[in-house]
Amino acid sequence: MQAGPTQAGPTQAGPTQAGPTQAPGRLSPAARARVLLLTYALAAVELTCLFMQFSTVPLSGPFQAVSPWPGPGDAPAPVFQYLSRSLGLDSVGFGYLQTTFGVLQLLGGPMFGRFADQRGARAAFTLSFLAASTLYLLLAAACSPALPGLALLFLSRLPGGLMHTLPAAQMVITDLTAAEQRQAALGRLGLCFGVGMILGSLLGGTLSSSCGLHCPALVALVASLVGILLSVTGIPASTKAAGGCTQAAPPGGPKAGVFDLKAIVRLFLLPGVLSIFLVKVVSGFPSGLFMVMFPIISMDFFQLEAAQAGYLMSFFGVLQMLIQGLVLGRLSRHFSEGTLLRASVLVFCGVGLGMALMANTLHLCLLAPGLVFGLCVLNVVTDSMLTKAVAATDTGTMLGLCASVQPLTRTLGPALGGLLYRNLGVAVFGHVQLAVNFLVLLFLRRLPGPQEGIKVQ
Repeated sequence: MQAGPTQAGPTQAGPTQAGPTQAPGRLSPAARARVLLLTYALAAVELTCLFMQFSTVPLSGPFQAVSPWPGPGDAPAPVFQYLSRSLGLDSVGFGYLQTTFGVLQLLGGPMFGRFADQRGARAAFTLSFLAASTLYLLLAAACSPALPGLALLFLSRLPGGLMHTLPAAQMVITDLTAAEQRQAALGRLGLCFGVGMILGSLLGGTLSSSCGLHCPALVALVASLVGILLSVTGIPASTKAAGGCTQAAPPGGPKAGVFDLKAIVRLFLLPGVLSIFLVKVVSGFPSGLFMVMFPIISMDFFQLEAAQAGYLMSFFGVLQMLIQGLVLGRLSRHFSEGTLLRASVLVFCGVGLGMALMANTLHLCLLAPGLVFGLCVLNVVTDSMLTKAVAATDTGTMLGLCASVQPLTRTLGPALGGLLYRNLGVAVFGHVQLAVNFLVLLFLRRLPGPQEGIKVQ
């Protein structure tokens, strides 16, 4: 669709066109590679900061940090849990604290995505790191006995609604890579996850033991400020036109605002979008329930101590890094998106059967590769398919909606997972996994076109 070096295509009416395409001309291959490398680096910085907070308390649940797209509520939870106890907050209050944060993340994802589409990648990264800086500043202040720690603890949750560095990175990668390379490029974020997990855990454990609990928060604050500087100086104002994605907004209507819900709902009316999004939500929800309940299951059912849980967390993290960073890219070159999506759901069915029969930690370790493979493939493939199904000017909004799936699980999961575990035991998570994904597999077999990827009109 490229008509020349100064014209992106017939849909471009003139130089005065408003919207995300107001960035300078397309990037050269070398500049595009540099921006992509910086994007991966910023994602690694964000994840390192998150895992620095995770490692300051011995145990909270390995699976919270293993999801392919961890949000800011996953890794730092142990710090908040430790502080809430030391500040006199009971379990009910802590539950309200986590639920409030989940709702903020749930609502903030789509709005942040629309902000990224309209204001550009530079503004999105800057806003995310600015919110992270505020969160870590308040968290460090809450550790001080001279300040009202409980009030600061609650306030520190509020900026988390705008901490969406990973969706911003996904948007940049989506804008600057060709459709056939998108799965592999998005999968490389798994390597950033591995770097963040290893480096963040080492730094956080060392700093908290030698300097106190506030030290990892202060280091994360400094790293977030550096992230702001790198975002302002190294990320283009917009990657839409810079990557050659110059589709204009639909003609004949006013430009939608950041908080325009109709513009968000409109994406679900596009062909195939709703069906793939529902597959993403429904297929991954049983695994999310198990992850939410894993801190309790690890202690009650598996009888794991803190050090053992830490080793298990590292095992899952390495698996996720290898599968998402190395295996998925190779698979995407040989199999279609529909085939990989069906394969992930089929693997979930097998994992569900194994979980129903699981009796000890060895069984969990044997099931872990399948569980992590299913999660990685499901999330990366559906993200890739959904961004191809919408206009280039809406990829940020679509990725923001995808980023809201995990907060939805964190919001609904504790009550439902606790009810199932208390009444039916661990095996129920395997039964739910098998039944739900078997139905999803039947649903996918009846879909003719969406699972092979939908092209924008």
